[in-house]
Amino acid sequence: MTQLTVDDLTFELRRSSRRKTLEIIVDRGGELVLAAPAHAKESELADFVREKRFWIHKKRTEKAALQRPVPRKEFVDGEGFLYLGRSYRLKLVDEQQAPLKLINGRFHLRRDAVGKGRETFIRWYCQRGKDWLTAKVREYSDRMEVKPAGVTVQDLGYRWGSCGKGDQVYFHWKTMMLPREIAEYVVVHELVHLHYPHHTPGFWRRLERVMPDFERRKDWLAEHGMDVEGL
Repeated sequence: MTQLTVDDLTFELRRSSRRKTLEIIVDRGGELVLAAPAHAKESELADFVREKRFWIHKKRTEKAALQRPVPRKEFVDGEGFLYLGRSYRLKLVDEQQAPLKLINGRFHLRRDAVGKGRETFIRWYCQRGKDWLTAKVREYSDRMEVKPAGVTVQDLGYRWGSCGKGDQVYFHWKTMMLPREIAEYVVVHELVHLHYPHHTPGFWRRLERVMPDFERRKDWLAEHGMDVEGL
């Protein structure tokens, strides 16, 4: 990973031959990313960073406010776990074929899997997410004139989704904890990236054509996305 330090700010520097403009990204954890054209001079990068100092510190302050402590779930009877925005109570059972099932509005976790409860839930979200998110990707692909190579559900750190090489689309397993309409926004957002790799004005115009109320969903995700972190 290439780093760039300007005064008291350190960035992960991502150069791309496809990029024409400079962009600063403040990740959800407050980490800084500077996206730049392949041949941009370091003096140009430094001038850009200094010009954006106030904006950077403002964004970092906002991100820090979101980094409030999130209580961890306990794998005990009655604990609530999210699935597509709805909380389902947990019931511990002695016997069932799969370690975890969603049955009649309750999660059923086999007692011998309690010690690996978090891993069991993550695996379940990944499996369910593969089906649900793939269906949503197919639903929107023709309308948006994109042909994603496939869908992968995994841990993406602070990102909800990303597009990889060969137009593979990736989603964080925590997307399956979001309300349906917000998870749908994450899907559409990533599919637009197949047309526009970066958040240019054209990107947002294309997104609005497909999802006119995207701003409302985007704002909800920015404000409440951390609420699903406590698994």
